[in-house]
Amino acid sequence: MATNITYTLRHEAAEEVVFFEESSAVRKVILNRPAKLNPLNYEMASKILRTLEKYEYDPAVGCIILKANGKAFSAGGDIISVVCSSIGGHWSYPLLYYRKAVMAAYLIATSKKPVVSLVHGLVMGAGAGLTMQATFRVVTEKTVFAMPEVGIGLFPDIGATYFLSRLPGSFGEYLALTGARINGHEMVACGIASHFVFSKDMSLLEKAICMQVSQSSTASAISQIIEKFAGASNLEEGSALRSLETVINRCFSRSTVEEILSSLEIEASKSGAADKWIREACISIKSASPTSLKVTLRSIREGRTRSLEQCLFREFFICGHMLRGTVNRDFYEGSRALLFDKDKNPKWNPPTVEQVLEEAVDKLFEDMDYQELSPLQLPRMSGDLTAKL
Repeated sequence: MATNITYTLRHEAAEEVVFFEESSAVRKVILNRPAKLNPLNYEMASKILRTLEKYEYDPAVGCIILKANGKAFSAGGDIISVVCSSIGGHWSYPLLYYRKAVMAAYLIATSKKPVVSLVHGLVMGAGAGLTMQATFRVVTEKTVFAMPEVGIGLFPDIGATYFLSRLPGSFGEYLALTGARINGHEMVACGIASHFVFSKDMSLLEKAICMQVSQSSTASAISQIIEKFAGASNLEEGSALRSLETVINRCFSRSTVEEILSSLEIEASKSGAADKWIREACISIKSASPTSLKVTLRSIREGRTRSLEQCLFREFFICGHMLRGTVNRDFYEGSRALLFDKDKNPKWNPPTVEQVLEEAVDKLFEDMDYQELSPLQLPRMSGDLTAKL
């Protein structure tokens, strides 16, 4: 069934969508679409990539800071522009943006310069994929992280299949399959973030980093500065992370999405008020694209034994297949239901996980023909990837 989407794009005021500032030996990359919660688009990804490449080879640059204007770091990729450019032109157009975002994330991960992400407010999807590759990932009590892609017919990408697969136990599967939101304390506790700093101290920390880098820009020197501002992270009583060793590992280590959901429903039937997250997880999985759930689980599992580079290449091909509609058009249907018509009632194809054929999932993991798609070429840097991720 075809998905009909109509939408009028409203152009933003003629402002820079991303700023670049200099402070001593520090270079700052500042996302600047605050009214829309800083969603990444082609222009932003292109400018970030081009500027980061310059910084990498500039001996005057000692450290790079990633931050954002407004109350959110980034709500993810600009899905509305992605869908409109695909429907209004060709399915491969959005991959021009996606390629730039992937390349920027890889450059951040492999940079020989320390990169500090100051993550305040909401950080999701592509925005999280970009900033979570940094050497230091500093969050606050107002930071909220999520990878909600399965809810619109996509899957966690921009390196997410790499960093989520390396979280403790099966916590990565939990975050990826449910799109659950976690706060700054939980981000530090599970390893997504490196440091917790109260929001009132973030500007002071930024200034201290700039002062330090003028003397020494080594990762250890910057780490010592951040540690001076870092506070202890405290998990709330109802945090899902408190159930990592019990419910999460027991349920999300199962072999299939069907088994995961079944075991969660058993846990939900005997859970108390403090385990609200279990019932919410069941609801989220049931409402997500069945195909996306299958793809996501396989991506996380395979990501555990692959390098970041291998994960990025595989994500690039899967994203291309989803945009092209190789198996179905769940991405366009999910976008219609949640972002365009906003009826929150997507008609997934197929409608249940039991009906998703293994052959269909296999097709989404196949390489794409480069006659249709220009190849993904990741920048080659000399940084220590293992130390950062």
